Amino acid sequence: MEMRYAGGPTAVIELGGVRLVVDPTFDPPGEYPIGERKLTKTAGPAFGPEPADLVLLSHDQHPDNLDTAGRAYLETVPLVLSTGQAAGRLGGAVRALPNWESVTVGALRVTGVPAQHGPDGSEHLVGEVTGFVLSGDGLPTVYVSGDNASLDVVRAISARIGAIDVAVLFAGGARTPLLGEAYLTLSSAAAAEAARILGARDVVPLHFEHWQHFTQGPDTLVQAFERAGLSDRLRLLKPGEQITVGG
Repeated sequence: MEMRYAGGPTAVIELGGVRLVVDPTFDPPGEYPIGERKLTKTAGPAFGPEPADLVLLSHDQHPDNLDTAGRAYLETVPLVLSTGQAAGRLGGAVRALPNWESVTVGALRVTGVPAQHGPDGSEHLVGEVTGFVLSGDGLPTVYVSGDNASLDVVRAISARIGAIDVAVLFAGGARTPLLGEAYLTLSSAAAAEAARILGARDVVPLHFEHWQHFTQGPDTLVQAFERAGLSDRLRLLKPGEQITVGG
């Protein structure tokens, strides 16, 4: 699997002859409203929109996962897989992928899996979110967490899916005043524990920099994986960097 990191939650993955983009965010730095609040983006992407076969959209309701340029980009892509709420709001090529259901794109099978964007009982505040598992004959099995904060969700996915080769974890420990001190995504320590639960050989963090509400970043990820004895699994990318994982 080839993976190139743009920044924030956004990456390009090439697997089984399919090029896909995770959570497209291509806007410049600035303040982005979300209801009566705003989120502040501190850096733009390392590269702009490129042609793709598929977008994996964890959710559409927050600008740090889908921004203005990202919304325009969705109109250029033949298929976007996301939540039922996103499909209802966005229309077009956006298709709901319910938990545990799968679709096939070329040689790639994409399965929807649960995600919990905050502590128990917070979905009515943060909205619906989804994750994905990518698999196929002769291909590594890849888990893309989306904005998930729950290790119980990770355990459920591991129990149902089995071995995960590559874990792409949204791991910035996001916080907003909406939920006080609660994390909306995995903290660095939780990301390391998720890696242990999944048994993934390669762990690629996303969603850990370029927004002010991300409370943890590269340094805390390195420290957490060192403390867990999992440093050899961490693949910490710099913006614009491309790597091969899952081999």
